[in-house]
Amino acid sequence: MKITLKDGSVKEYAQSMAIIDIAKDISEGLARAACAGEVDGEVKDLRTVIDGDCQLNILTANDPKGLAVYRHTAAHVMAEAVKRLFPEAKLTIGPSIDNGYYYDFDHAAFSREDLDAIEAEMKKIIKEGKTLERFTLSREEAIKFMEEKGEPYKVELIRDLPEDAELSFYSQGDFTDLCAGPHLMSTKQIKAFKLTSSSGAYWRGKSENAMLQRIYGTAFGKKEELEEYLAYLEDIKNRDHNKIGREMELFTTVDVIGQGLPLLMPKGAKMVQTMQRWIEDLEDNEWGYVRTKTPLMAKSDLYKISGHWDHYKEGMFVMGDEENDKEVFALRPMTCPFQYYVFKAGQKSYRDLPIRYGETSTLFRNEDSGEMHGLTRVRQFTISEGHLIVRPDQMVEEFKNCLALAKHCLTTLGVEEDVTYHLSKWDPDNKEKYIGEPEVWEQTEQHIRDILNELGIPFTEDVGEAAFYGPKVDINTKNVYGKEDTMITIQWDALLAEQFDMYYIDQNGDKVRPYIIHRTSMGCYERTLAWLIEKYAGKFPTWLCPEQVRVLPISEKYAEYGEKVLAELKKNGILATIDNRSEKIGYKIRETRMARVPYMLVVGQQEEEQGKVSVRSRFAGDEGQKDVAEFIKEICEEIRTKEIRKVVVEEQK
Repeated sequence: MKITLKDGSVKEYAQSMAIIDIAKDISEGLARAACAGEVDGEVKDLRTVIDGDCQLNILTANDPKGLAVYRHTAAHVMAEAVKRLFPEAKLTIGPSIDNGYYYDFDHAAFSREDLDAIEAEMKKIIKEGKTLERFTLSREEAIKFMEEKGEPYKVELIRDLPEDAELSFYSQGDFTDLCAGPHLMSTKQIKAFKLTSSSGAYWRGKSENAMLQRIYGTAFGKKEELEEYLAYLEDIKNRDHNKIGREMELFTTVDVIGQGLPLLMPKGAKMVQTMQRWIEDLEDNEWGYVRTKTPLMAKSDLYKISGHWDHYKEGMFVMGDEENDKEVFALRPMTCPFQYYVFKAGQKSYRDLPIRYGETSTLFRNEDSGEMHGLTRVRQFTISEGHLIVRPDQMVEEFKNCLALAKHCLTTLGVEEDVTYHLSKWDPDNKEKYIGEPEVWEQTEQHIRDILNELGIPFTEDVGEAAFYGPKVDINTKNVYGKEDTMITIQWDALLAEQFDMYYIDQNGDKVRPYIIHRTSMGCYERTLAWLIEKYAGKFPTWLCPEQVRVLPISEKYAEYGEKVLAELKKNGILATIDNRSEKIGYKIRETRMARVPYMLVVGQQEEEQGKVSVRSRFAGDEGQKDVAEFIKEICEEIRTKEIRKVVVEEQK
C-alpha cells in the first residue's frame, strides 16, 4: 500500500500498519510527539490500522486537531483524578473545546482548593505514564459494565446511541471511560496543563435535568505556551465587564431584586443615555426614521395574531391564566406588533412607503437562570429597535441601508473589526417551528445571500437560527471568554403583514401587502455597554465616558480657581468633576488614572495667574499648559466627532 505524507512524499508497505507504527518508521521523535493521525482528512486514533492507499498526516500538539486529542486525554486524566479523590462523583461527558477541555460530574460544587488537589493528583497519574488502551463491547456488555461501576449517566448515553453504534472504551490502568476517542498513547505525553475554573452545568444543557459540576481545564504541548495562555486568561479576567463594571460603579446586581435584572448606576446610566441620544438623533435626523412609544405589555390576543404565543410563549413573562382569567397579559419580548398597529391606524398609499419606525424599546425575556451573565444576558433590556414597512420593490435597497446603518454604528463605536456576519436560516427538518411556505423561506434567504455577496461582506450560514417568521442577518461578537453573542439583527419578513392584515394602496388602487424589516441599529444597550467595557477595558472613547475631565487643584489655595475651570467645562457640556480633597497631587493623579478618566487638569499658582490649565491625558501623558478656552475647544471637537484616540499612557498600578 502507498501512504502519501503531508510533504508529498510516499511510503510503501507490504502489509497493514497502525498509524503509530508508520510514525515510528518516519521518525522516533515524530512518534513520541504524535497525538493522532489524519487519514484522508479524517482524524483517527494512532492505534488505527491502515490497510490501503491513503493520504496521512501525523498530528502533534502543534496542530489544532492534534491539540484537541491531547486535551481530550487530559480530560480523561482529570476524570480519573476526580474519581480517586471523590469516589462518589458520577461521570458524564468530557470533551475538548476551543481553548481547552472540560468534564461534567454529578457532585457537590468544587472549590479552588479541590481543583488544586485534583491538579496534584493529575500530575501523579501523568508521572505513572499509563498506556491508554482501546476496546469495544456489545450494547448489553457495555450497559452491564457501566451499571457495575455505578455510572448511571454513562448507561443513559449508551442506551441513547443508535443500535448499530460501535461502543468503544478507553482504559488507563484501573480507570475506564466510555469514549469514541481518539486519544494519546500514554498519559505521560501530557506536558503542561492547568485547571482554570468550575461552574454549574445542566445535564445535556436542559434546565429540567440535574445540575452538574463542570471543571474547565486547558493543556498545551509546551510549558511556555501554557504560561502564555494563563497570562492571557489573567488579562481577560481583568477585562471582564462584570469586574470592571462594578469597579467603575457602572452597574450592580442585587439578589432581592432578581437575577438578570441589573441596576445601572449613575455613571452607567449616563453612558447608556449618551448612546441612546446619539442613536435616536442619528436615526431621526440622518436616516429618515420616525419615533414611536408603545406599551410595555399587551393582551395575549396580540401575540396570538403575531404567532409569538405559539412559538415564543415560554420565553415571555405572562400575567394571568387563560382558563381562569378574562384577560391574560404578557410583558412584551419585542415591539413589532405594536408598531404594526401604528401603521394600521391610517390608510397608507404606495407613496407613503417606506415608513421607518424607530423606538427605544424596553423588552422582557424569561431567560433561564443558568443563562444569566452580567449585562450580556438579562431579563429586562433596552434596544434600538426599528421596523421598516416597505414596498416589495424597496426591500433590497432598504435592507442594504439597514446594514449600512449598523456598520456606521459599529465603526463609530470602534468595534467594526470585532464582528462576524451570519445568515440565520430556517431548519427545513423542523418546519413546525416556523410559519410560511418553504418557497418563501428559500426566496428570502437567497435575497439576503445575494445582498451580502454584492456588498462583499463575508458571512457564514447558520441553519435553525432564523426567527419563526423570517431569515435574518445576525452580527455577532465574542466576549472575553469566547462566548458568542448577537449584537445587531436585521430580519427579512415577508409573512407577518398577512397575519396582521397590513396593506397599502398601490398606483392601481389595489390593496397590497408590504414587506417588513425588523432591525436594530446598535442592538441592546446593556449588552453593548458590556461589550464596550471589555473592548476598552473601561478606557472608553472620550465621548462615551461618564466622566470626561477631572480638575485637580494642587492645594486648597487653588480650589476656587479649580471651581471656575469646572464651571466653564460644564457650561460647554463637558462631563467634569473636581477633586478638592486635601491630598497630595501625586495621589490625586494616580486615583484619576485608576478611575480611567481620559483628561485631568492640574491647576496651581502658575495656571491661575495665566488663566491656564496643565493637561494630562491617557493619550499623550503630559500635554503641557493650555488656555482653558483652547482645551475646551479641543475636547469639544473630540466629543463632537466621536474621535477614538489611541491610549498610550498606562495606569500606574
